[in-house]
Amino acid sequence: MHIRTTVVVAAAAAALSGVSLPPQAAGVITDGTSNPHWDERPTGTNEQYRGLDAVSKRVVWVSGEEGGVLRTTDKGQTWRDVAPPGTSKLAFRDVEATSRRHASVLSIGTGTDSRIYTTEDAGKTWTLAFVNRAPNAFYDCMAFWGEGKHGLAVSDPVNGKFRIIRTRDFGTSWRVLSDRGMPRAKDGEFAFAASGTCLVAEGSSRAWLGSGGGASRVFRTRDRGLTWKVSPSRIPAAAAGGVFSLAFRNARTGMAVGGDFTKPRKEDDTASRTRNHGSGWQRVADVHGYRSGVDFVAKRHGTWVAVGPTGSDITRNAGNSWLRFSRTPYDAVSCTDQGVCWASGPEGAVARLRFGRH
Repeated sequence: MHIRTTVVVAAAAAALSGVSLPPQAAGVITDGTSNPHWDERPTGTNEQYRGLDAVSKRVVWVSGEEGGVLRTTDKGQTWRDVAPPGTSKLAFRDVEATSRRHASVLSIGTGTDSRIYTTEDAGKTWTLAFVNRAPNAFYDCMAFWGEGKHGLAVSDPVNGKFRIIRTRDFGTSWRVLSDRGMPRAKDGEFAFAASGTCLVAEGSSRAWLGSGGGASRVFRTRDRGLTWKVSPSRIPAAAAGGVFSLAFRNARTGMAVGGDFTKPRKEDDTASRTRNHGSGWQRVADVHGYRSGVDFVAKRHGTWVAVGPTGSDITRNAGNSWLRFSRTPYDAVSCTDQGVCWASGPEGAVARLRFGRH
């Protein structure tokens, strides 16, 4: 079972890197109250940015497929290359930042390709905080609580269980947690390193992990990763399908999106919602195709945004209906506590969400 899982994971990761479609002109749909649209903030690069973390309306970090890390402190007017040296062959699928100075980036891959680098001085210097030594581990996503002192990262199953590592010092060191409290994975089950949001955290101790492949489930912990429970996600499992992204508005209310990245326009059962801490999930209206990222918009009740290779969707009623407001491809979306949302994706794309007229 472990060999099959490893093969599927590697194949999925390789295929995922080519899922994005050529950019198209945005087509905007309005619901009569405001007109959401993406305001592009050119980075001057053509790297694909799957890692994204919006700290504020001014500060945003992105990480890319060719070891790139960019940061803006002026709302995307200018971008600074702050990548760790010698990482051009690494795929940074996740970046988690707490300020304009502090961030961690995760590179994916088997063996030592899975790494975490952390900076405390805005990228002037980086600490190689974690290097995976387990030949069958493949790390996908990270998540931090609050000010970033405590965090988790997840690998696809090793010896039949998802592997969790934890930091207690702002990402400067990590250790593997015991898997005694982790339910066994299904044959062929793994996580998708699509946008750094297969693992998310909320409050001071809760976290959720989405899976796909041999099963499409959501794992949940309320003790910072020591013990986990698991529930069906209601998004169908497939060799290239399942839950790709999670977001939680609070401890009770969360949204999952995904689908099958080999069928990016298929709209059947692509989203689900929980209102009981993730212990139960219910189907909601479909987003318009496979989606790799989702987040809630603070200060706008019931509003969530989902992105993927065929466009972006918005709901203002917690998923009871979705409107596709753009056909431009993006991989990740991140919204701040002030309700400012950013997206990133192929060909160096980064954009800020605007409501109202163009």
